[in-house]
Amino acid sequence: MAVACVGALLAGAPMANAGGTIEVGEHHSVSFGAGMRGGYGRSDAGSDYSLQSVRLYVNGQIHENVKFTFNTECESCVFGQDAGDPVGAAGDIDVLDAIAQFEFSPGFNIWIGRMLTPADRIELNGPYYGLSWNQYTVPLLPSDQLGQAGLLGRDDGVTVWGTVGKLQYSAGLFDGVDGGPNQDGNSLFASRVAFNFLEMEANPAYYTSSTYYGGGGDVFTVGVSFQSQSDGTGTSASPQNFSALIVDALLEKPFENGSAITLEAEHKSFDAPPPAAGSDCFCLFDGSAWFVTAAYLFPGEAGIGRVQPYFRYTSNEPSDAAIGDSELTEYGINYIINGHNLRLNVHVTDGDANLTGAPGTDETRFGFGVQVQI
Repeated sequence: MAVACVGALLAGAPMANAGGTIEVGEHHSVSFGAGMRGGYGRSDAGSDYSLQSVRLYVNGQIHENVKFTFNTECESCVFGQDAGDPVGAAGDIDVLDAIAQFEFSPGFNIWIGRMLTPADRIELNGPYYGLSWNQYTVPLLPSDQLGQAGLLGRDDGVTVWGTVGKLQYSAGLFDGVDGGPNQDGNSLFASRVAFNFLEMEANPAYYTSSTYYGGGGDVFTVGVSFQSQSDGTGTSASPQNFSALIVDALLEKPFENGSAITLEAEHKSFDAPPPAAGSDCFCLFDGSAWFVTAAYLFPGEAGIGRVQPYFRYTSNEPSDAAIGDSELTEYGINYIINGHNLRLNVHVTDGDANLTGAPGTDETRFGFGVQVQI
């Protein structure tokens, strides 16, 4: 089974998990944390154990309005493959985030450095704050392409973000694809607006989660994301413009007995026309993709944790009929011991959809996962 990593290593909200904080004066502090995801998978092709993600988190404050974030990720510390994970190169520790954060008010803040590009919910969740174990089975944006246009959902640039009433916004300019088809140095524009119709979602900055395990109150949020870059796909000899429009929605309803239902859906539309053949092609998915997820959190504890079964269906529909459509169904159970900081997961996937948008291996796969954060 191929070595894999991107789907398990994508964006997250590490600022919510500080393992320890050192106070060094008024408005001066440093906090540390870490995260790990690993698991076991088996299909007809064989079985494997995989260390899917290892992260170190460092966050600090140096002024009343100035903070910083520095996070690392083991880019390819994986020894196996879970559904939807692409092939990664072997072995380095990479700078995941390096952000100077100028935070003036709830409504207006500026971040500069390497950070998550404003995008759809599953991109901003990261693996640690998703609902299903395999949420990366739809095509990914340029900043997830491992190299030429970013790394694990991150890119170098600047983001302006804030909250006005129940509206959350974020917009930024980034390097995007650098070189290749983009010989003129055009920037990637990335943006997201989300409206919280019920309770406000409680997340750091413009990050997101796909479940609060009933602890976030009545949640109903609709988000719209848009990204574009001139000469953002193709080859140097045949550059093409790239754009993506994504709509996502999250509904979570807790009940008095402690149970909760969660519904999540997303539709992606990519415009990335395929260029003439070329060796330097930065080729992106062209077409549409969507998924739906439903979960039910049982009331009360079963042992030391709570049980949350879920169902997810994914469909990828490329514009090129020769590539062919793909789909994936996932049945899973989360065993939640301490929210997103400690959970176990078992799941079964069936189908051929993956994050390239093109059909992969059509197989049934069983998986078991462990997630820990401090």
